[in-house]
Amino acid sequence: MKILALSGSLRAMSINSALLSAAAALAPHDMSVTVFNGIKDLPLFNPDHEDCLPSNVTDFRASVATADALMIASPEYAHGVTGAIKNALDWLVSFEPFAYKLVAVLNTSPRAHHADDALRETLKTMAAIIVEPASISIPLLGAKLDEDGMISTPNIAASIQEALGALGDAIILRKTSQGASFPIS
Repeated sequence: MKILALSGSLRAMSINSALLSAAAALAPHDMSVTVFNGIKDLPLFNPDHEDCLPSNVTDFRASVATADALMIASPEYAHGVTGAIKNALDWLVSFEPFAYKLVAVLNTSPRAHHADDALRETLKTMAAIIVEPASISIPLLGAKLDEDGMISTPNIAASIQEALGALGDAIILRKTSQGASFPIS
């Protein structure tokens, strides 16, 4: 199983990026979680460029197309998602392989519900299938934990592993249902 992880934060010490890296380290042996580090390099979305895509957009889309599912973690700024994650998603709006893609939404701050709500609305509008059992909120804001700290904190590691397990179950269900489009809840 191939999971592509997208962080909406560009910060070097991002808790969202650290969470996705921890997920990659905690993934079961039959699952590969790859954190996509190229969001910062994507140009601002411009529909005029759809006919001649920049190579980094083509690479991003190829990574999305070959993934069985996505994991997205994004901080909240001014009651919304970051421009970085919104821009990345905008490049996927007319990208057919994204439609009905399984997605887990991870939230590192339960009080950041505006961004979580906005991200979910955007994903639903784009016809993504949000895997609710894999979409978790972990109170990490202020915990001062890096990737290693998350991995070594039993309750946090267990929450991440449960989310990965639920996402893996959704992928297996999708594959055994021969790619049928259905809500996962």
